[in-house]
Amino acid sequence: MRTAASPTLTVGYIHWLHDVETISLVATPAPDNGRAGSEVGIADNNTTGRFMNQTFVLAPVEVRTKDDPVAALKALAAQGVRFALTDRPAADVLKLADAGAAHGMTIFNVGAPEDSLRQQDCRSNVIHTAPSYAMLADALAQYLVWKRWNRWFLAYGEHPRDLLLAAAYRRAAKTFGARIVVERQYKGKAGSRETDSGLVDLQKQLPVFTQNAPNYDVLVAADENSVFADDLPYRTWDARPVAGSAGLMPTSWDPNSVAYGGKEMQDRFIAHAHRFMTALDMNAWVAVRMIGTAASYARTLDPDAILAYMRGPQFQLGAYRGLSLSLRDWDGQVRQAILLSNSGRSVVSMSPQPGFLHERTVLDTLGIDRPESACKMPRAARG
Repeated sequence: MRTAASPTLTVGYIHWLHDVETISLVATPAPDNGRAGSEVGIADNNTTGRFMNQTFVLAPVEVRTKDDPVAALKALAAQGVRFALTDRPAADVLKLADAGAAHGMTIFNVGAPEDSLRQQDCRSNVIHTAPSYAMLADALAQYLVWKRWNRWFLAYGEHPRDLLLAAAYRRAAKTFGARIVVERQYKGKAGSRETDSGLVDLQKQLPVFTQNAPNYDVLVAADENSVFADDLPYRTWDARPVAGSAGLMPTSWDPNSVAYGGKEMQDRFIAHAHRFMTALDMNAWVAVRMIGTAASYARTLDPDAILAYMRGPQFQLGAYRGLSLSLRDWDGQVRQAILLSNSGRSVVSMSPQPGFLHERTVLDTLGIDRPESACKMPRAARG
């Protein structure tokens, strides 16, 4: 039974209060998006910690887009915090990692999917619970190849992150034997959804954008800011399914996922946050539970011992997706199964798909494997 003198570990969260408008009204994130997942994770840690005489506390610091995240990190470091989550963009993850290294802090990237963070820009004190673009693209590619939808129309937007995601789909197609028969970049914005003529404009523009394409099986969209992908289903010139940033979407979590105990996870989250759980919530929950699980098995709240156990080959964490999560020692990426969601309405499948094998674990068929990795992480950081 926990006493007032129970040892306590504080977990920080540099939480991004999104003050950027989204095009889709239903895509506007809740103010506690991500943070609510970490709160449920803390509660779960304390349920186990009750028997281990361990207490966990969350210390969230809310930052807006124009705020300096390093200032938030320094405030946490002044409190003795050694583990900090963040859902800030990739550039800020690097700033936080470099600033945190001086304080012995480990940063959990729960939001940024850029492959560069796991490759040429990797840091030994960063753990990525957010799946990378390569993992998401590979998860979708495996399913499309399993369906024998091997001819792809790749459509991508103008934003730099669209280009990164498109590159991940090109790599996935090559890896799994699909063929991109045509690529087209969508330039500009679709017709305004706020005017009476908006739907009419979309109905005219998007069929023309996809007209006169070579025969293809599926349109794969790379559109990170929802500029055009959401409007593609039922508007393509040819009757074809849409996947990627709309239609069949790869994600670390879906509010309709109930397999492998997912219903229990969903119910607990809804009871806490009074809304559905998002992928960011799941990524944050995983980060907090990794800390709590490692502390439980290591039987200590010492951050160095927790980190050593977490990076070891024996570490595993169940995350309601069948296969247990673990940590890749070459780039700090968490291995995990990826759900394929029907635009958030239902779960269609889960990757890795049957038949895709690996010498170590099938989860390493998703993302950049050790032989391909450009990460030059010091051996000491690999456990």
